Parts: sequence; structure tokens; C-alpha cells
Amino acid sequence: MIRFFTKSILPALFFSFSNIASEAQETHFKIEKDKYILTREGASHLAALPLKCMQQEFPYKTGITFSDTSLLGKPRSYHPAFYGCYDWHSSVHGHWMLIRLLKLYPGLPEAALIREKLTQNLSADNINQEVQIFRSKENKGFERTYGWAWLLQLQNELLTWNDPFAKQLANNMKPLAQQLSVMYQEYLPKMAYPVRVGEHSNLAFGLRLAWDYAETTNDNGLKNVIKETALRFYKNDANAPLAWEPGGSDFLSPSLEEADLMWRILSPAEYQTWVVKFLPSLFTPHIALAPGQVKDRSDGKLVHLDGLNLSRAWDLYGIAKHAKKNKTALINLANTHLKAALQHVASGDYMGEHWLASFAVYALTMQ
Repeated sequence: MIRFFTKSILPALFFSFSNIASEAQETHFKIEKDKYILTREGASHLAALPLKCMQQEFPYKTGITFSDTSLLGKPRSYHPAFYGCYDWHSSVHGHWMLIRLLKLYPGLPEAALIREKLTQNLSADNINQEVQIFRSKENKGFERTYGWAWLLQLQNELLTWNDPFAKQLANNMKPLAQQLSVMYQEYLPKMAYPVRVGEHSNLAFGLRLAWDYAETTNDNGLKNVIKETALRFYKNDANAPLAWEPGGSDFLSPSLEEADLMWRILSPAEYQTWVVKFLPSLFTPHIALAPGQVKDRSDGKLVHLDGLNLSRAWDLYGIAKHAKKNKTALINLANTHLKAALQHVASGDYMGEHWLASFAVYALTMQ
């Protein structure tokens, strides 16, 4: 049973799920065409998590390389836009999530606060300073490609929102998005092998979000290099060992992320053949893929598995839509993973709360 919680409940009660009335779950989502759909009440609840941390400087985990003493100081001094929510990429997708929710639910009670904080963080001056990190020789690999992908997804969300506020923010963000597009185009041809892991450097995930941005902006240089890279690495893949997943700290499924990327790259007919060859275990009467289990949500690595359940759900929705085989079973499996994860998004511990809401919103609104 999925349950969401309001900010007014004491943190200790986050762990007493069995004592919460069943009506709570109906407030935050509904089921339409066999899928979980986020409601405005649920959006308001989830928005509270990045709003709480997007301007919280500490704790912070930096990923930059210091070539000299010029960057020594608070993270906010070199990341004036994305200094909150523990690390750069979590801050970026927290901002994406708030934009997504404001776009879908303009009547949110938090709308004015969201607009205020986005205006403060995503100013032209702040973004121009963010660009400088990526232009330094020592930091060309900073946030490659996970953070890059989420930044392009953020910009994609702004560009597809017909609102003067979004247009202004998109204009502010443009230099950074264009910088990362160039860096993708420089980097991908140099890769001799794909990165098939369940964490940040997973290449398939980095390609799929970047592809969506490239399509929106008609960035043909980026589209072409993504397509070439995906075909070079993945077109001939077969019999992915899905049974070997997950790893102990995965928040992405290497196999499912690849399968959710390739329907963007291949023609519909090609994808039908490719996906069954690649993941035959998804097209059996009984799919053996249980949700990941988390035994300590205060551990920053172990709590990744809550994110895995959410990302598996969005992958399975995408595969079900485009594979057109075993569709009901795949959607049911996606729902099972959502059910396992959503009750833990607001766990009361910062290690999960600073990022999991973004994954929940993506799974619930981007199917």
C-alpha cells in the first residue's frame, strides 16, 4: 500500500506506515488506465522535499577538481545555482522536478515560493558562473554524464512550457545547456566501450535524457552523436543478464535503461525485434524481477535501491508502450516497483529525501 505524508507529521511517524489511514494514499495519487498518476495533493507533498533543500548549503558532497586555491570556499561560491540538496546533480534534478510540477499543477499552494526560489537560483549571472566550472581543463568530466543529462532535461522542461517565466529561465539556462551539448559531442566519439553500471555514470541513462533535449531543440549534432553511440554500443546486444541485477547500491538498471533508450533510437519495427532479443526474460508469462530491498535508509548508498525501484518503473512503462508485447505484465511489474518505493520517498532521512522525490515525479508523470 502506498502512502504519502504531509510536512506536519513528526519525522518518527514516517516509519509507522501501517498506522496511517488508507485514505491518505488516495489523496496523493490515482490510478488511470492501470498506471499510478500523481495528484495535485501529491505534487504539493513531494514539492516540499526539494523546496526544503535547494538552498540548504550543507551537508554537501563536491565533485569538482581543485587545480589551485581559487575555488576554495563554500560550494555556493562556485555553484551559485546548484549548491543545495547535497550535491550538484541532486540539486539539478530537484530544480527540474519543481519546474515539472509547476508546469503540470500551476495551482499548487507552493507555486509562488517555487517561482521565487527558481528565480533566485537560476539567474543569468548564476548560470554563467556555473558554466565556468565546465570550461576548466580539470573539470571536463565533472558530472559526466548523469548531471549533464539532468541539466538538459531541466532545460527541455523549460523549453516545452509556454509560459513567460519559463522562457526567461530557459534563456538564462541556455549557455550551460549549450556548453553541455558541445561536451557530449566531444566526449562520446572518444568512448571505446559503454559504461554499464547502476549508478551515475550509466551511459544509456545519460543518452536518453540528452536525446529528449536534442529532439526539442533540433540539436542535430547532439542527436547524431547520441544515435551513433547508441547503435555502436547497443544494437547487437542480446540476452542481457537481468537476473544479475541489482547491484548493492544501484539506482538505475543497466539493462532496463538501455531498453528504454533504444525505442528512441530504432524504428518501431526494429525495436520490436531488438527488445525481445535483448531482454527475453521480460517476455515470459511470469517475469522474475522483484523490487530491490533497502535495509537502512540512513545509508546514502543502500537507499539508492529505493531509487532503483522508481527508475525501473519508468523504464518498464516505456518498454511496455513500445514493445507492445506482454504489455499488461510489464505495466503490472512497473506498478509493483512503484508501490514498493513511493511510501519511502519521504523517509525522514536526508540521505533519501534530498533526491528521491525527483525520481518519483519522473516515474509518475513521464510515462
